[in-house]
Amino acid sequence: MRRIRVPGDKSVTQRALVFASLASGESRLRGLLPGEDPQATAAVLRALGVDIPPFGGDGAEVRIQGVGLRGLQAPQGVLDFENSGTGARLMLGVLAGQPITATVTGDASLQSRPMRRVTTPLSKMGAVFREMGEPDRLPLELTGGALTSLDYDSPVASAQIKSALLLAGLVGGASVRLSEPYRSRDHTERMLGMCGVPVVSQQADDVWRVELRDPPEQIAPLDLEVPGDFSSATFFLALAILGGVEGGVEISHVGMNPTRRGLLQVLGRMGANVGADPFKEHDAREPSSSLRGLPSKLVGANVGGEEVPAMIDEFPVLAVLASRAEGVTRITGAGELRLKESDRIRVLADNLRSVGVQAEELSDGLEIEGSDHPLAGRVSSHHDHRIAMAFGVLGALPGNRIEIDGADVADVSFPGFGVLLEDLTAART
Repeated sequence: MRRIRVPGDKSVTQRALVFASLASGESRLRGLLPGEDPQATAAVLRALGVDIPPFGGDGAEVRIQGVGLRGLQAPQGVLDFENSGTGARLMLGVLAGQPITATVTGDASLQSRPMRRVTTPLSKMGAVFREMGEPDRLPLELTGGALTSLDYDSPVASAQIKSALLLAGLVGGASVRLSEPYRSRDHTERMLGMCGVPVVSQQADDVWRVELRDPPEQIAPLDLEVPGDFSSATFFLALAILGGVEGGVEISHVGMNPTRRGLLQVLGRMGANVGADPFKEHDAREPSSSLRGLPSKLVGANVGGEEVPAMIDEFPVLAVLASRAEGVTRITGAGELRLKESDRIRVLADNLRSVGVQAEELSDGLEIEGSDHPLAGRVSSHHDHRIAMAFGVLGALPGNRIEIDGADVADVSFPGFGVLLEDLTAART
């Protein structure tokens, strides 16, 4: 069995950079993901007056002296988040509570993604936005300041929306009460707890409710080791399940946040031979464990409903697994996939068909018929890191020949993905 590690969690890294910048005191962060998205967020925070040292792939400790909740400085230029949708939306919340004016933009991909789902509730709190390009899109000019309390029913379960509103309330000194149809990722709530800020999260009738009741005047610094990214780990878990790694794979120190590991339940229904070492659940800190995957014979499954938010980033890898499973896999209730770095529903369907898989695009998901026939063809990443990695795995399986346009975009969340993939598959006899 091959033993590997994957880089730090992208979602946790992004939030750690933001919270460390807003803390009163020095934060110590280890295992930060050095990918393009966190680097873009770090560059924006530096432009706002935070001294963030360079960080690379060695996982070494990074110390950040926070400027306090309302200590960010007005930037001298435009704040460019490049491709980081998480960074942009989280920081829209932070900037909404700062007494400054700033212009926020991103690359062509990020400029195609909707922003009113965040700016509309932030406007209700008192932030002022001016759309400078297409409606509902970046670039935006934002003027922030002291905010008013918010009671908001989110139409979708989105950790980015929730996080933006919680951060706005924290920085702007306003209570926030948010309801969402299902529970979304809770990295922000956990990090608030690590910084000494209580958040109430609970099921309430048929919605999930989160409340920030009494925002403090300051937050404590972080002492945090970022676990390996669960989403990144699933690509190599899939490679092993599909017989691409001789003897299987063990991936150490993987984040096991319960709002992120929904794919494991689906893999169980599909018949995958996967396991994890025992680990302790934490109310605040992020749990971690070692994950193992062995070659398995898979069957199709139905996936939808409240499962979706807990595996929203794993649908590209699920599509790859489904293409090699016996029978049909049907995914529904995943319309949010159309609003990611690419329209993942359309792109997955197109790419799968391009290599010989029967795949049907649904309005809110996919229907994929698996087979064991060799697959071959040319696909496009559409500048989407998870699409690139998913088809990298599919192409690395014995007998398949798949070319990927734009494969290097994997560096957004997984620097060195291609090297590790080649190393694991080169050992096959």
